Amino acid sequence: MPDQTTALVVVDVQNDFCEGGSLAVAGGADVARRVAELVAEGRYATVVATRDHHIDPGAHFSDTPDFVDSWPRHCVVGTPGAELHAPLTTDLFDAVFLKGEYEAAYSGFEGATAEGEPMTTWLRERGVTTLDVVGIATDHCVRATALDGAREGFTVRVVEELTAAVSPAGLPALRQELTAAGVRVTER
Repeated sequence: MPDQTTALVVVDVQNDFCEGGSLAVAGGADVARRVAELVAEGRYATVVATRDHHIDPGAHFSDTPDFVDSWPRHCVVGTPGAELHAPLTTDLFDAVFLKGEYEAAYSGFEGATAEGEPMTTWLRERGVTTLDVVGIATDHCVRATALDGAREGFTVRVVEELTAAVSPAGLPALRQELTAAGVRVTER
């Protein structure tokens, strides 16, 4: 029987962040496959996803990106790159939180459902107290979602083996940052 108070949060496993996408992260497609397998196991009563959902995020997009604050165009609404990467499909999730239409948005907690319900509110209304965070990219949107989740009072675990990092060399420092914020970094 799945724990009713723990949610799986799948962060930005979208075509543009997987191999072949406009902002591909090595290992993204493998993360999509392994996350889909985890969801199919039925270990979580609540499973949600976040998606970059850009219309015009201003300086977040650049023709000469610095890869810190500005990036190539990605996850533009209405393009295949904005869709979840197969085998993930929206029907696998209890809710999908869209973020970044008109601004840079890294954390899933900056997102809302299509009906406008913020992630924190949605989770609390369902009695969720613990988050297992997976997805892309470990060192950007997974990081921001985990840190915001801890700030919002959730118990947060990042399941590192189900993430893909832009800069794997930075993972030791990231683990320290997350741990200092009260986020547990685990393997499955």
